[in-house]
Amino acid sequence: MSEPLSFCAVVLTRGDRPVELAHAVDSLRNQHSVECEIVVVGNGGDVPHEFEGVETLLLAENVGIPAGRNRGVEVTHGDVVVFLDDDGVLADDGLFALLRNEFSADPTLGIVSFRIADPEGGTTARRHVPRLRAGDPMHSSDVTTFLGGACAVRREVFDQCGGLPDDFFYAHEETDLAWRALDAGWRIRYDARIAMYHPATAPSRHRDYYRLNARNRVWLAKRRLPWPLVPAYIGVWTALTVVRVRERDALRVWFEGFADGWRSDAGIRTPMRWSTVWKMTRLGRPPIV
Repeated sequence: MSEPLSFCAVVLTRGDRPVELAHAVDSLRNQHSVECEIVVVGNGGDVPHEFEGVETLLLAENVGIPAGRNRGVEVTHGDVVVFLDDDGVLADDGLFALLRNEFSADPTLGIVSFRIADPEGGTTARRHVPRLRAGDPMHSSDVTTFLGGACAVRREVFDQCGGLPDDFFYAHEETDLAWRALDAGWRIRYDARIAMYHPATAPSRHRDYYRLNARNRVWLAKRRLPWPLVPAYIGVWTALTVVRVRERDALRVWFEGFADGWRSDAGIRTPMRWSTVWKMTRLGRPPIV
């Protein structure tokens, strides 16, 4: 009989939300039936608390979200890695037991994306449901991407696919890993039963949101898509951005990032197979949107 899967968790913080961070760590430590190794990564900032039984990793500078999470994974040992935002709280203390059952039952399950709910009203924003048909956030399904600050990743997937792309810094790093995982034959599932409470906030609050969002979209296409799909993917997202973003200054910054994505090196190109394109299409989200 094989040993039960072990768990670890990585919480990335800039040290500016001490109360929220404490709640996040407590929600990890309170999980019953499953012990979890926890590391809090200070990403260019101090960790405001020393938590009993929790390892602290301090990075001298802010290396970005994907690189910060990668550094955290490197010092952990669990078979399943949980990523939790420092202002997120797991909704109940039985979620790890549920996750372990899921991963144990299906060896092809590589990533589970959690449902994100507002702590005040319990609602889930459409952008937090990682599929196109997002009208019912309580419906679980296989998907083609996941939410980076509310997910569980089988370590084998993380190691096989090379982790998150350090150079993205912020935005679309999860999609880059998701596409590599799908291409390697792993399943990704959005599980509405596994909920994380997180304040309702707009992603545009981040200073470089529009620039990095655009640059990384181009990088993602250049790195992971067959060449015939690159103009389709970029064209669809350019059109959607022009329709959705009404502020002229924000659009200007977006197009600056778009140009930077074409000019700059996107890294090693390893396009997905056409069979993966078809798999994603059957899942309801072909890699052009």
